[in-house]
Amino acid sequence: MSMQEILHHINEEDKTVPFAVEKAITQIEKLASVISNKMLDGGRLFYIGAGTSGRLGILDASEIPPTYGMPYGLVIGIIAGGEEAIQRPVENAEDDTAQGWLDLEEHMISDKDVVIGIAASGTTPYVIAALDESRRRGIITGCITCNPGSPLGDAAEYPIEVVVGPEFVTGSTRMKSGTAQKLVLNMISSSVMILLGRVEDNKMVHMQLTNEKLIERGVSMLMEKLDMSDYEMAKELLLKYGSVKKAIDQAKVK
Repeated sequence: MSMQEILHHINEEDKTVPFAVEKAITQIEKLASVISNKMLDGGRLFYIGAGTSGRLGILDASEIPPTYGMPYGLVIGIIAGGEEAIQRPVENAEDDTAQGWLDLEEHMISDKDVVIGIAASGTTPYVIAALDESRRRGIITGCITCNPGSPLGDAAEYPIEVVVGPEFVTGSTRMKSGTAQKLVLNMISSSVMILLGRVEDNKMVHMQLTNEKLIERGVSMLMEKLDMSDYEMAKELLLKYGSVKKAIDQAKVK
């Protein structure tokens, strides 16, 4: 194939992923609803996976505090092989059936929490064993897999199965499967944060003001929400209170 043909065919395969996700919305809804209820009661959300799947869970978890202003440690991503595995493979880590639960235990996991196992094939021993042990201890479990009827799906109380079909590069689950997992993770965490009150209208009013781009975005939100025309006054108000939500609340009190 020419370069253009390669890119065209990858793109054609990628186009099928959202339709596969759509078929799983009922499954996604059930798991997201349970997570919302648990987190409203003070629980946490754990993602656990190996390789690409583990990295996607860590990515989603790491984006929750800056996007929604949630404290660190409420959504936690765990990968087989630990931090080293985020950047490079750790030999045999995904085959270790004992380590997954040990990694969860380090965070003092309890039945207040929810664990989502992520594995495209649905056969990763590290993840399956972690869900089995979680379930034995009364912890709610879900999973995201791209293989119907897999051992991981059987291990989870709330399985999400997004069947994307064969990859353009055979076996490379970082492609369509990875895209599907990322979409589902976005849907779960975003919908949960909305139900937890971390969004108003469709605005990230609790986002952390960690750079000038986000400060500018916050000023725009504040000006729109409070019908303000004075940019400098809005910026001063935002920086004084540290978040769009707090600035809005203080302005309304006055």
